[in-house]
Amino acid sequence: MDMNKMDMNKISVLVIDDSALVRELLREIIPADGDMLVVDTAPDPFIAREKIKRHNPDVLTLDVEMPRMDGITFLRNLMRLRPMPVVMISALTEQGAAKTLEAMALGAVGFITKPRIDLKETLELYGEEIREKIRLAARCNFRGAFSARGEAALHEPLTGKLHAQGRIIGIGASAGGTEAIHAVVSRMPPDSPGILICQHMPALFTGMFAARLNLASALTIELARDGAEIRPGHAFVAPGDRHLRLQSRGGGFYCQLDDGPQVNHYRPSVNLMFQSLAEQAGNRAIGVILTGMGRDGAEGLLAMHRKGAPTIAQDEASSLVWGMPGEAVKKGAVDEVVSLEAIPEAIIALLK
Repeated sequence: MDMNKMDMNKISVLVIDDSALVRELLREIIPADGDMLVVDTAPDPFIAREKIKRHNPDVLTLDVEMPRMDGITFLRNLMRLRPMPVVMISALTEQGAAKTLEAMALGAVGFITKPRIDLKETLELYGEEIREKIRLAARCNFRGAFSARGEAALHEPLTGKLHAQGRIIGIGASAGGTEAIHAVVSRMPPDSPGILICQHMPALFTGMFAARLNLASALTIELARDGAEIRPGHAFVAPGDRHLRLQSRGGGFYCQLDDGPQVNHYRPSVNLMFQSLAEQAGNRAIGVILTGMGRDGAEGLLAMHRKGAPTIAQDEASSLVWGMPGEAVKKGAVDEVVSLEAIPEAIIALLK
């Protein structure tokens, strides 16, 4: 009886993976800290469906590549019929990265990259990251963020005559940010000021992420290049392994990339990007901080605020994780706290 009570307080996880080795390893790795329980495993989505009904787990881990039904098809059906937090397990390949971004668009709340060699040793090394991703999935505001993202997707790009010349926008995000950024930039008009985007993700993913944003937006969006000029109607995404800063010279704005040390455990760092906007653009900049775990970006947004730059934070109700925006609000760095759906209008109002 006592053991059952203890198990009820643990995060229950169902592992779905066609590899018997991965299922066995995750069954060992996930419960290691004592706050999680693998209630069952499934080798494919067909068996998983019955086990979800039987166990009603808190979180699923889902392999992208599986026989009979691939993870993306299963995830699409799951989010339509029984939405729940899912952490994707994907191979660190271009195909795996593309499918993982598709999974995030469908509603997956995180991902873990599966190593290509020495699977057992590498998965064990990643044990803490795997457990942290599952914890995040279990405690995230999944229902609120999933609903808010759907509402934001219903709208077309905004219109209106903007004062974009000499202005610059910085957007920073982490967990849940891929779709939050998508919801914002897809509604920005083509005459928007230049935009710098910093999203925490591996280097292999950021180029594909930029390309996906570009297809969904009236802006021209690409991966940042060192020295690239930032003109109105253009947005640049920080590469996954380099810091992106703003450089101002000769009356224009330019991208500056560097390989400096991690800041707040991240490279690229939202903090460094926001600090560069404060230093180089002052009150001509606008800072936007979206959903994300931790506190990266809060200090940088405060620096922008102190320079007179308007600052916006995504509200708790629409954030998958209200870590980064919540920390910025706590520091007094934020002028407006608004829902994800309302952020594009808030930015436009500052530019008219």
